[in-house]
Amino acid sequence: MKFTRSMVLVSNDPESMRKGAAEVYSRFQQELAAFGLSDEISLAQFTDGGREDALPLVIIYPEASAYGPVSADDVKRIVEEHLYKGRIAEDLLAPVKELSGRIGWLKTRKGSMPMEKRIVLRRAGRIDPENIEDYIAEEGYQALAKALSQTRLQVIEELEESGLQGRGGAGFPTGRKWRFVGATKTEKKYVVCNADESEPGTFKDRVILEGDPHSIIEAMLIAGFAVGADEGFIYVRGEYQLAQRRLEKAIAQAREYGLLGKNILESGFNFTIHVHSGAGAYVCGEETALLESIEGKRGEPRARPPYPTTHGLWGKPTLVNNVETLANVPPILLNGGEWYRGIGTPSSPGTKTYTILGNVNFKGLIEVPMGITLREVINIYGQGIKDGETFKLAQTGGSSGSIIPASLQDTPMDFESFRKASVSLGSGALLICDERTCVVDLAVTLMKFFKFESCGKCTPCRVGTERALRILTSISQGQAQLSDLDVLLKLADEMEIASNCGLGQTAAVPIRDTLKYFRAEVEAHIRLGVCPTGICQMAAEQELA
Repeated sequence: MKFTRSMVLVSNDPESMRKGAAEVYSRFQQELAAFGLSDEISLAQFTDGGREDALPLVIIYPEASAYGPVSADDVKRIVEEHLYKGRIAEDLLAPVKELSGRIGWLKTRKGSMPMEKRIVLRRAGRIDPENIEDYIAEEGYQALAKALSQTRLQVIEELEESGLQGRGGAGFPTGRKWRFVGATKTEKKYVVCNADESEPGTFKDRVILEGDPHSIIEAMLIAGFAVGADEGFIYVRGEYQLAQRRLEKAIAQAREYGLLGKNILESGFNFTIHVHSGAGAYVCGEETALLESIEGKRGEPRARPPYPTTHGLWGKPTLVNNVETLANVPPILLNGGEWYRGIGTPSSPGTKTYTILGNVNFKGLIEVPMGITLREVINIYGQGIKDGETFKLAQTGGSSGSIIPASLQDTPMDFESFRKASVSLGSGALLICDERTCVVDLAVTLMKFFKFESCGKCTPCRVGTERALRILTSISQGQAQLSDLDVLLKLADEMEIASNCGLGQTAAVPIRDTLKYFRAEVEAHIRLGVCPTGICQMAAEQELA
């Protein structure tokens, strides 16, 4: 396996190319070979670094040092000093450009670049997930011991102090939800981990479950103690067979070590955990449909209110959190809420995991402080748009997320900033699309998914997704009328207001975003009778074939 210790990115936007970026890139190839560094240094290009004053721009990661403007004659010195000798070439660094409000950024002469910070992924890939002793050696179960030495209210208050918000997409304050469940007066309560990661393109929960299963067990133990529950369920996506096996093994190990069962750590606290395999239904990612499924019923959403915090599993108060949310709990308890608030932004503390997909040079999983922008994700972590193309849009959070245009790529990705921009963060999947993408074809694909996954329980979703798909398909085929766009918007409003659960409500999002940000492109399909990118014609031909 080749070890890459550094990554060099060279800007290749039109202005950079005009100023000699191609020669700079070629010179890096030559100098890296001359110093014998080609095998340990990754070299790539990226587009639109947001630094018109420093083009061509060269960014060296993981230090996030930004050099610019760089000429071909500067390359040898950068390679020799920074990559060979390990000393930053201070005089070649890009001028400091202060970017306010970006907590978690380096603000030094290196320039302002985001750094990955791992909290929920800190052990994944570093420990043997099937060995409890590896977990214990990495501060495992210390947070549980600390929680059991406090009162239940103190644990909830620490979580509230941290400002942790649900990482499943809604962003509801986690401590507040815990307080609601803890305040209910009943002998029986449950804790449920929603590990039904059904959003297309999202695999962050899977990495946590497979790479660090004890972190979820510890988090559920802490949650159970804090809210007064003695039993928990981990509802795992049916396809995640390895995650299920490792969770079962971790539960057995924790029980053997006296960390599950009766009188845990001689505290008088009792707790058991069960692993429940899902049946593959997207709608079971909705918490009440998930509870129905655990109870052995068909996975259909319940009417709310009442909410699971008071009437959940088998009618008892139930705390439901997703995997990423729970994985934040042990480090918060161990380091304190104030520590957690020092990461991310004031309104959205902590980190967020993102899966990067689509038309970028690097695809994968990152964990960074809240407040990073799409531009930074694309150019730093995605290593730029493929083939030197231009960024057009990003589809966030799987199918239920927003379609975000290029004009919003500098909006900080945190709950408050996205709400103000009328877009949603979703689960953290980022589908990056370039100008070759047809937004109508994307909307058709998303609506097909919603129609297929609708449980059919409520009319707005069952009928609305079907009708919206017919209209979008007719637009893609150049057979629609402009008046159909008004019908689409009315359908979106009705689905959002009247659907029984989040599936039908969020099915309206791609319709609304498409018409809000790309109406001219949609109207071109109708007025011209053809798709400007040619994608819709290709899709139609493939279906006929």
